[in-house]
Amino acid sequence: MNPNLDRLHPYPFEKLTRLKAGIKTPDHLRPISLGIGEPKHPAPAFVKQVIADNLDRLANYPTTKGTDELREAISDWATRRFGLAPGSLSAADHVVPVNGTREAIFSLVQAVVAGSETATVVSPNPFYQVYEGAAFLAGATPVYLPCDGSNGFIPDFDAVPDSVWRDCQILFLCSPGNPSGAVIPRETLIKVIELADRHDFIVASDECYSELYPDEANPPEGLLQTCAAIGRDDFARCIVFHSLSKRSNLPGLRSGFVAGDATVLRGYLKYRTYHGCAMPVHNQLASIAAWQDEDHVKENRAAYRAKFDAVVPLLREVMDVDYPDAGFYLWPVTPMDDETFARDLSAQQNVHVLPGRYLSRTVNGHNPGEYRVRMALVAPLEECVEAAERIVEFVKANKA
Repeated sequence: MNPNLDRLHPYPFEKLTRLKAGIKTPDHLRPISLGIGEPKHPAPAFVKQVIADNLDRLANYPTTKGTDELREAISDWATRRFGLAPGSLSAADHVVPVNGTREAIFSLVQAVVAGSETATVVSPNPFYQVYEGAAFLAGATPVYLPCDGSNGFIPDFDAVPDSVWRDCQILFLCSPGNPSGAVIPRETLIKVIELADRHDFIVASDECYSELYPDEANPPEGLLQTCAAIGRDDFARCIVFHSLSKRSNLPGLRSGFVAGDATVLRGYLKYRTYHGCAMPVHNQLASIAAWQDEDHVKENRAAYRAKFDAVVPLLREVMDVDYPDAGFYLWPVTPMDDETFARDLSAQQNVHVLPGRYLSRTVNGHNPGEYRVRMALVAPLEECVEAAERIVEFVKANKA
């Protein structure tokens, strides 16, 4: 077996299952899960209809690169959304459709990292655990940049020594962030691009929450958008990941894309032809329909906005919690340690949240996830409000 498998940490939800082992939840309270970031809004009916109308395409082998029509739909969407120069994001050279961002993030690291004793993959901390696992299985070492309230939940890149950048092969960004929802501003993205040029590493920006934002007039900046703003129309050293899972409530479709530096994507596509991960044709057709429609996405944002507006004021009675810049998570401070909070909340109120320490690592004695929990407002509005009311009751009942 690959010895690097032994370096993998249990997934956060495995840790949560162990934490709650043996707990007896109240029978009179229905369970409400805020722990897993799985969208619960209805999938668009027109997307489901496209799949139903094209099930005969199960008889066709899909190509790894995807159809021209899908890549064009993706290129057109990204160009509109991020204000790119017309034609700069070539469907032929700058876009690769993928089966969701998890698979794409993992496979990109395997394709890009040149294994060596000093190779590193740098990421925010807390982070999406695939960044770390992909690094381990590529033979690299993860390096974690703390993201806490003192720096607005965005890494302080000025505090990172050159010695870290010297061995870095990929820097992961997550904007809007998971779990904080923090959006990295343009001036910081420019700084990151300058670091990548100076030290010759790839910037890989996970933007799967980019379409869930509160202000219709102020969508989050994306890495390719920053490239366009500074005239970097070849997107050199810059890669972005996008998905229909959160944007369109289609996590089961497993559809997204990777876009950016054509040279990187050329090698990545070669890797994927061996990887055996082509998107089924009927899913590609459904994806085209989803990328070409914005009405359902606006409705989606409105539904999340209503939940934040209802839940945050309730929780503020007993917790330090802020509205996120974007995304569908809350990242509140807990009045007791995060594991105790999550376990006892489950036992007393049948509401389930994820301890913050499960999403982060302790570095130099500091774990930025401790004394926080992640709450995903993915359940229906009524359930989210009920969960918030139970959390308030729980905190009041357990005050020291």
